[in-house]
Amino acid sequence: MRSRLATRSARLVLAAAVVTALAATTACGPEDPSETGAAAPSASTSSSASASAEGTESGNNGGSEAGKGGTEAPTGDKSGYGQSCGTNDLDFTVTWEAQPISHYLVTAKAKSGITCYLDVNTPSVSFGSGADGVASPVGQGGEDPIKLSGSSVAYAGINVKTTEGEGGKQFENVIIATSEDDPNPAEVELPDAPTVDKPIVTNWSTKRDEVIPRIV
Repeated sequence: MRSRLATRSARLVLAAAVVTALAATTACGPEDPSETGAAAPSASTSSSASASAEGTESGNNGGSEAGKGGTEAPTGDKSGYGQSCGTNDLDFTVTWEAQPISHYLVTAKAKSGITCYLDVNTPSVSFGSGADGVASPVGQGGEDPIKLSGSSVAYAGINVKTTEGEGGKQFENVIIATSEDDPNPAEVELPDAPTVDKPIVTNWSTKRDEVIPRIV
């Protein structure tokens, strides 16, 4: 009888031990997913996305910089380029020339620091505001265009009176512009006060002997 009781007691103790172990296991349970390796893929993905974003940004920046470098054209030699000369880009002087025939010589020079081109071959020249004081072009001389910079100059010749007799008006100044529509013509004092009647003007030239105005 004692043997049966002992055996039964031992079984009860073993069963209790098993129940206790199971209860302990149930109490501990599986770990919080956030504390286990299950959360690692999410964090890894975020890191990868961040790294990918950084890589993409770096790649974009690199590509952008490379694109800039690739599309930027070399400047090269631009010595043949320049702006058209406006009247206010130039300084003018007018001198009296007696030989080989009497005429007035206009000298145009670029102002300090300016490089420009005389794109219009013939200057606009007039005496007073009347239409009869406008000088007619005679087409002599002519280089097109003429570059003015530093000490380089261009010349034009004016014959103020191409008629016979005593007709005409006296003027002390001449109005000069690089083109007819230039908004800032220059008024230049003449060395004397000539009588003007049907004046003529030559083209611009870098050679003085090409701008002696003759009626053709």
